[in-house]
Amino acid sequence: MIDVTDLSDPRLADYAHQTDVALRKARGSEHGLYLAESALVLERAVRAGHVPRSVLALGGSVDDARAALGPWADTVPIFVGPGELLAELTGYILHRGIIASLNRPALADPADLIREARLVVVLENVADPTNVGAIFRSVGAIGADAVLVTPRCSDPFYRRAIRVSMGTVLQTPWSRVGEWNALAPQLHAAGFHIAALALTPDAVSLRDFVAQDARPERLALVLGAEGDGLTPEALAAADTVLSIPMAHGIDSLNVAAASAVALWAVAG
Repeated sequence: MIDVTDLSDPRLADYAHQTDVALRKARGSEHGLYLAESALVLERAVRAGHVPRSVLALGGSVDDARAALGPWADTVPIFVGPGELLAELTGYILHRGIIASLNRPALADPADLIREARLVVVLENVADPTNVGAIFRSVGAIGADAVLVTPRCSDPFYRRAIRVSMGTVLQTPWSRVGEWNALAPQLHAAGFHIAALALTPDAVSLRDFVAQDARPERLALVLGAEGDGLTPEALAAADTVLSIPMAHGIDSLNVAAASAVALWAVAG
């Protein structure tokens, strides 16, 4: 345990007003870094096998930090200071008392993730980390085997995405994938039926889709960007386009809410 007295201490560099992009490209790390807030999220990260570098904690949160670190409790430094000083360092208030810096793990090969999967979620160009985190939380709570993230989708390891997901980003198998000209053949070759959520004239009601006796055994559920929705390439790759029945003249849900409804429906 180390008392924070000098904010220029180079050991605090991971927390010094660092952006998510800067952490992702951090020098001295193989795959970059990420920040995890709260004892619960840190505990989930450690349980997932991620390697912590250090912890920043308010005085009253030290015991929680040590408990969350588990096997790392005696080797990972815990920097401790008052809330005002730590907020000056990070640029925000530590409402949950703890924030930890961890090494990003290497991403899995998407082929390994889908090999035994039955239900996967594809996030195409979802830009808001809050939505990404909420979708991962639905995936973790309702059940899907993996998440595939397209090149222009927000990074699930961004601080806000991890926070909103309550750490399920760290537990859920996920990886980056290529464009649809490569992804669609890969999914089809693995036996997946690609079902895209979109408002198109030929869309099938989600209610009718899940009521079918011969619902596809392996399903890739595709969710698109806020506002613009799915790209023409995603729609062209889809075997089925799905829509969620709406009432009161409302045409759609926020993508995170739509993910929860669709996952609950197709998970059976």
